[in-house]
Amino acid sequence: MKRIAFLALVSAIAAGQLNALPGGQPVALVNLIRSEPITAGQLQQQVQRAEAAFGQSLSPAQRREVLDMMINERLVLQAAERDRVTVTDNELNQHMNQLRAQMVPMLGRQPTDAEFAAAVRERTGLEMAAFREETRRELIQQNYLLSRRRDVLDRAAPPTPAEVAAMFELHRSQFVRPETVRISMIMVPYGANAAARTQARQTIDGFAAEIGNSGARFAEVAARSQAPGSGFQGGDFGFLPRSPEAARHFGQDFINRAFALRPGEISSVIPGPPNTGYQLIMVTESHSMRILEPEDIFHLGTPITVRAYIANVMMQERQMAALAEAVQSLHTELRADGRTFQVFESNLN
Repeated sequence: MKRIAFLALVSAIAAGQLNALPGGQPVALVNLIRSEPITAGQLQQQVQRAEAAFGQSLSPAQRREVLDMMINERLVLQAAERDRVTVTDNELNQHMNQLRAQMVPMLGRQPTDAEFAAAVRERTGLEMAAFREETRRELIQQNYLLSRRRDVLDRAAPPTPAEVAAMFELHRSQFVRPETVRISMIMVPYGANAAARTQARQTIDGFAAEIGNSGARFAEVAARSQAPGSGFQGGDFGFLPRSPEAARHFGQDFINRAFALRPGEISSVIPGPPNTGYQLIMVTESHSMRILEPEDIFHLGTPITVRAYIANVMMQERQMAALAEAVQSLHTELRADGRTFQVFESNLN
């Protein structure tokens, strides 16, 4: 499993980064439809990126795996070019729009071009033009894999009801839902200094007085947070389990107060952790701890039964296994002719 994870990460890092040739002697030469070198400096660049991602130095064997992934990527791209498998600008733009859409739940709106570019830069270290080119190369490889190994990928059949039932029985003890509440929250940030914190306290106290014990007024105040320049946050906070992890994240006092409330009850003002703010919370749902059965809801936030959850996990595992098999067989095919690539061991060492 560690080897698979390592190869997957290196593949993601190396994809699209192979045109920036930093110079140096070639450590490998790919020659499916044309001669294309991989330099020592280029390999070192990818090794350093992998080491930064893993937080440790790579062994000689792992460095060789990085080189193998770079060779495989170039073989697939040259094969795709040979077989005229491409990605149009329209397909690329559609994929980029899908990536942008992933930011909508966090922002509550479509990101601007600048916000999307900043997110790409933070996650990948790439400017937008380089990221688009990397994405195009990845999509070409995906399209080529689908065109050549569809039969292998289609072998991933959904699990049968009997297989799902057997998996549930094997892991029955793990399907326990802790005591959980769903809360709505109003939070006024502390601000940058003592004066701002004092103002924040006055604001939250004003909200508390306005709301009283009325759930309807709580919802009205929370809705006002959506107005531009409101200066505070409000709305559904989601489901909160009573667990050690939640206590470490939110603080034991917050957990105690939340679980002391009945649905519809509103808390007094809660000072949040540093860098957050003053909070008011209202419990909207309460669920007791439950040992789950196959038809019980497993994830409250995204309603899905235990049975469906197990089936989804099993299907994903089968799809990943089929993908790994398809990728491996494609790389083996492209490497079968010993003339498609060459490694210069002396330069590599």
